[in-house]
Order: sequence, then C-alpha cells, then structure tokens
Amino acid sequence: MHQGRSVFIVDGSRTPFLRAAGKPGPFAAADLAVSAGRSLLSRQSFEPEELDEVVIGCVGPDADEANIGRVVSLRLGCGQGTPAWTVQRNCASGMQAVDTAATNIAFGRSDLVLAGGTEAMSHAPLFYSDDMVNWLADFNRAKSASARLKAMSKLRPGHLKPVISLLKGLKDPIVGLSMGQTAEKVAHRFNISREQMDTFALESHRRLAAAIDEGRLAAEIDPLFDTKGNAYENDNGLRRDSDMEKLARLRPIFDRDVGNVTAGNSSQITDGAAMLILASEDAVKKHNLEVMGRIVDTQWAGLDPAQMGLGPVHSSTPVLKRQGLALDDVDYWELNEAFAAQVLGCVEAWKSAAYCRDELELDGALGELDRDRLNVDGGAVSIGHPVGASGARIILHLLHVLKENNANRGIATICIGGGQGGTVLLERAA
Repeated sequence: MHQGRSVFIVDGSRTPFLRAAGKPGPFAAADLAVSAGRSLLSRQSFEPEELDEVVIGCVGPDADEANIGRVVSLRLGCGQGTPAWTVQRNCASGMQAVDTAATNIAFGRSDLVLAGGTEAMSHAPLFYSDDMVNWLADFNRAKSASARLKAMSKLRPGHLKPVISLLKGLKDPIVGLSMGQTAEKVAHRFNISREQMDTFALESHRRLAAAIDEGRLAAEIDPLFDTKGNAYENDNGLRRDSDMEKLARLRPIFDRDVGNVTAGNSSQITDGAAMLILASEDAVKKHNLEVMGRIVDTQWAGLDPAQMGLGPVHSSTPVLKRQGLALDDVDYWELNEAFAAQVLGCVEAWKSAAYCRDELELDGALGELDRDRLNVDGGAVSIGHPVGASGARIILHLLHVLKENNANRGIATICIGGGQGGTVLLERAA
C-alpha cells in the first residue's frame, strides 16, 4: 500500500501486440517502447526532459540494450540528466515498473515518471550448449595445425543443436515445470475441464473482436510502422474464425497424455509495449494534466511456484481486506490471461471455502467473481502476452474500461512465473 502523497496516472499508450511468427519480428523491444513512448510524450504539455525518471519493465532485452530503460529514455529525448532503469519481475515486469514509479512519487522522490513495459519475445535468442561452448574454447586454444585437427575431430553433430532461450525462460527451475504444466496442475486441482478452457478462450477472442470493431481500443493503441512502410494498427493475435470445433482439435502441448492446456487456450508468444505517465498532485497542477485515475493500493504475494497461476488470488485478497471490499465492490477486473485454466482457477479458488481458509486464512469463501466484470474486452489468450509489457497493459486498459463504463473502481492483477502475484487497485478520476 502506498503511503504519503497521492499518485495519479495521467496518460498512457501502447503498441499493437504482434503475435510471433517463428522468426524475429520487425521490432526490437526498445523499438516498441520508443514507439509507444514517443506517441505518448508528443501530446503532453511538458517536455521529455522534465521527467524525473524513466522505469521500464523487460524480461529479455537484447544483448546491446541491457539497461533498456536507459536506452529507451535517451532515444525518447528525455535527456542525459534523467535517470532511467530497468526492472524485472517475470510476467509482472510492467506492473513492477508502475509500482516502483508510484512508490517514488508517493515518497516525494519524483513528481513525474514515465513507466511501463516492453518485450520482443520473437527476438529471444538461441544459445549454444555448454558442450559446444567448451569445444569452441578448446578449438580457440589450439595453436598448431595438428592441435586444431585434433580439436575438430571432437566436434559432434549434437554440439550444433541450439538451446532455445524462450523455452528455458518459461520453465521454473525450482519445481522443474513449464508455465503450461503449472496451469495443468491448477486445472486438475479445481477440476477445470477442456471444454471450460476452450469456452473461455473462444469468449476472449469474441470480446477482443467486439472491442476492435466498436473502436474501444483506439484510445490506447498507437500504430507501429516498420522500415518497409508496413503499418500495424491492431493486435494481430485475434482469431475471428475460431470456434469450439477448431479448438477441440488442438492437441495438449504440456501434458500430451492427460492434459487439456493447448495453444488455443493459452496466451500467445507476442511482441509489444505499454507506457504510462505517473504524476504527483503537484505535477498535475503544474502542467495542467488531465487525470485518468489514482493508484489506491498495490500488493505483491508469493505462493507455490507449481501453482503460480493462482497468484492473483493471493495478491488481490489482501487489497480487498485492507480496503474493506468484497469482490462485487470492484466494478471491473483485468486478470491477465496467461492460460484459460489459470484464470478459471482463480475464480474457483475464491469460490472455495477450503481454499480460502487453508491458503488465504479467511473464515470462508470470498465469493464468485462476476464474469461480466472480468476482462470485458478479452485478454492475453486473444491479445497476447509480451511478458514485460502485460502488467502495464492491463493497468492502462482498465482505466479505459472504467471511463467507458462510467465506473469508479477496478483491479488489475497478474500471475507471475516463479510463484507470485501482483495487484493494483485503481480509482477513476471524477
């Protein structure tokens, strides 16, 4: 919970989320953040140099942009004197950036901050195996022709097999499970069927299609343009032709024998960025800024990494308790759709008296989350989940949903690989 000064979100922008197509996409992570940030800063009443800091969430920046926050800041013209840095909390990196910025404002260290997240998952590198690295080291140490021939004789075809960094990054090293396997465990715990997962996934696509067709995403998305003159205006992971029959034909990918989690009911590998401007009340007045909303409370929580998808339950429940709120007192929810099974598992956990007693130390079940208030314009199953950006995207979109529906209170929450959850409670400006 933020103590001290009030923290306001005054504006935000994101790129379209672009589905990975089996090779590096047209934009690096820094390109995506710069595109979203440039559109955002260009419409402000202050100059970029007047920002007190820039905080960017990113899980896997390119090797030549290790502190991607600083790279983005300088490319945006924020000036050499504006400190900038990068944060990483797996799937919640963008949310962590926002929370970090909010904390600095609340404690008086900053007044005006650019914060958000970016990820180009399609650019995740391929690595050599340790065997290949050791062979290269031996070969480079060989000085004579005979020594090099001897080293060459030890090269094996298996040495050339690449290590896919994205797959390694999506596997928890503590419990030895991929994120999809943790979703299978959540589904098993709450008896969530394949049909329920596929129904949820289909609804996510249908909701996103309606949001695009009715122009509800136009206010938050600024187009991307690549070096070949191609324009990208909408999230391209949308599958308008999806139906239950097509989803049912997809094979499980994380547990091929008895699993139910498929590519169709999971979030997509995606590139994208989302940026927000946070301000103190003094900065709002100084620059005559229009306020989108106020950050009321935040919470981070830890839980069993093998059931990481239930993280939103563990981070949101303390916020509700502190604020004296029931589930129905929150007008709209954005719960990141890492997997359909994971979102449905969170809903079931709150409904379960046993889970709430044993895991959350409550007297009984918290209640049932109204599906009509949850991810009303679709979520990561249809939009995509660029891991560094999603936490910022759901905050930005929630503010637009509150405005669109003349509502007051919303929660953005996300599960985090490694067994954590993050939650931000927002209040719309009057």
